[in-house]
Amino acid sequence: MKHPYYPDLIEAGCDEAGRGCLAGPVYAAAVILPKGISVPSFIRDSKKLSEAQRLDAAEWIKENSIAWALGMCGVDEIQRLNILWASVKAMHKALDTLSTSPEHVLVDGTQFQPWRDRPYTCLPGGDAQVACIAAASILAKVARDAHMADLHRDYPQYGWLQNKGYATAEHRTAILRFGISPWHRPVFIKKYESNALLFQI
Repeated sequence: MKHPYYPDLIEAGCDEAGRGCLAGPVYAAAVILPKGISVPSFIRDSKKLSEAQRLDAAEWIKENSIAWALGMCGVDEIQRLNILWASVKAMHKALDTLSTSPEHVLVDGTQFQPWRDRPYTCLPGGDAQVACIAAASILAKVARDAHMADLHRDYPQYGWLQNKGYATAEHRTAILRFGISPWHRPVFIKKYESNALLFQI
C-alpha cells in the first residue's frame, strides 16, 4: 500500500460506496492522511474487510487523519445525473467540506470531473494501492451501510440490513413481491427488468 502517492503535495484520496446498488444513495469520502504516518495493515480495500474490521478501521482513520469528510447523492440525483456522475458529485461534496484543502486529488476509478482548480489522478483499483484512497473507501462504505441499516427499519421487507441494497436474490424476490420503495433507483430497476435473466430467481 503506497503512502503518500505524491510526497510533496497535500493529497486527498476519494472513493465511493453503493454505485452498483438497486436502492439507496451513493456515498463518497475524502481523506487526507499525514505524511510519514505508519499506516496499519487494516487500511486497505474496504471490500477485503469484515464489517467489524471496517468499523475499527474507520475509527483509526477519523482519529489519525488530517481531515476527512463524507458526501452523498440521493436517488433523485442518481436518476438525474446517472450513477457515474452522481458518484463524482458525491466526491465533490466530500472534498468541499474537508477542513484542509488538498493540493491534489487521488480518485479510485477511471473517470472524474475537475474539483475547483486542483489537479487529479484517476487510479483504477486505487483502493488496493494507495492508503488515502483505501481510507476513503472504508469511510464511505461504513457510512452507507449505516444509512441502509436505518432505512431497513422502515422497509424491512427488502432485507437491506443484510444486502445493503445490492441485487441479491433475496432483494430481487422482495421487489417482485412488494414492488419498489421510494428509496429504489427506478433507472436501475428498469435496466434489470429489461434483462429478464437478471430477475429470474
